[in-house]
Amino acid sequence: VQLQASGGGLVQAGGSLRLSCVASGSIFSIDSMGWYRQAPGKQRELVATITSVGITNYADSVKGRFTISRDNAKNTVYLQMNSLKAEDTAVYYCNIVYGGTYRAWAEGTQVTVSS
Repeated sequence: VQLQASGGGLVQAGGSLRLSCVASGSIFSIDSMGWYRQAPGKQRELVATITSVGITNYADSVKGRFTISRDNAKNTVYLQMNSLKAEDTAVYYCNIVYGGTYRAWAEGTQVTVSS
């Protein structure tokens, strides 16, 4: 199983970015998909997750600004990030849970928000 994330970059505060993550390989079904982030000197934290039936969960810090979605036919998860703040600067990681118990991580994609 391989994950490929894309969409990171440099944006001014108040701007938007959209992250994408595509899963490929021997995947019968993907349970949950999600995004995590890690800022310098901090632990990795959950940003948002979405189940196979579309139930979402968000960190309080991003509620109302970020939207997670997925396209099951394409094994792809998206993270639309609006009203970005300097504190959203981090490396963002895509994660999936599949086959009930297996996890896979993508290499991170850098998001930098300038104030």
